Amino acid sequence: MSTDRPSVLFVCVHNAGRSQMAAAYLGHLSGGAVEVRSAGSAPGDAVNPVAVAAMAEEGIDISAEQPKVLTPDAVEASDVVVTMGCGDTCPYFPGVRYEDWVLDDPAGQGIEVVRPIRDEIRGRVLTLLGELGVEPTGA
Repeated sequence: MSTDRPSVLFVCVHNAGRSQMAAAYLGHLSGGAVEVRSAGSAPGDAVNPVAVAAMAEEGIDISAEQPKVLTPDAVEASDVVVTMGCGDTCPYFPGVRYEDWVLDDPAGQGIEVVRPIRDEIRGRVLTLLGELGVEPTGA
């Protein structure tokens, strides 16, 4: 790993739902032991309000987050890049570990549809923490 803390970048198209929830969970569950980034290949104007509500149910506030544009620098600076439906728009760098998480897109969905997506993301983040050798806090 390039630093004393592993670095993970979550990428989805709009950086408004899945990647925001995953980044929030990783930051929360790692207790700061992992450097967390998120970005989108075509960032939206704001974080999905239903994703904000779903995370608030978990006691995690993402209401102040803003979608960010994906840059090659962010990819290159990360040890792990987790893509969520951004296809071939993610730049590739040798030495960076890539994972593709196939998850339903919460855009335009109600809270009853977003909750299972949120819960799936939480489970995958816990698995990722284990793979990184980081003990979850606040789990």
